[in-house]
Amino acid sequence: MLNEKTGIWIDDTVYTSRPTTPRQEKEMAVYDLLEKLEIPYERVDHDVANTMEACEGIDTILGIEDCKNLFLCNRQKTMFYLLLMPGDKVFKTKDLSAQIQSARLSFADAEYMQEYLNISPGSVSVLGLMNDREHHVQLLIDKDVAEKEYIGCHPCVNTSSLKLKTADLLEKFLPATGHTCRMVEL
Repeated sequence: MLNEKTGIWIDDTVYTSRPTTPRQEKEMAVYDLLEKLEIPYERVDHDVANTMEACEGIDTILGIEDCKNLFLCNRQKTMFYLLLMPGDKVFKTKDLSAQIQSARLSFADAEYMQEYLNISPGSVSVLGLMNDREHHVQLLIDKDVAEKEYIGCHPCVNTSSLKLKTADLLEKFLPATGHTCRMVEL
């Protein structure tokens, strides 16, 4: 279906398995890991969706609320953070900086996103932590996201979206990647 408002094509079929058509290696690696960890998911394919506005309609098909994924760093570019927060909340750097005691947070450069998460801008996803084997990135999750039964994210590319149980993300995926998360309130 074509989302009239955004002009984005969305396949309204919800899949519960990996794609059978050729895909990028990094996307297939996500499905490999989810299957290995026995994490069920629902998947929707769509045109490139690299903004919150472009994702409108995808959340409806998957039955989830939008979640912003922000890749941040401190001024010195020595500390990197992946923030998951509700899509309808406004991001206020000052509030987050105070909670994590890191002054001057800003959006990290795309080169770090690629180097640490193997993700390009517009595809930022918590699933990219599987590529951060040296643990350069600290995961921050807004408590409102953590309290939801499901979470939506890209499988390291922005032409598909997944719906996962939040508990599976926290209890299976993060331990498997060696990451922990820090809860924040925004």
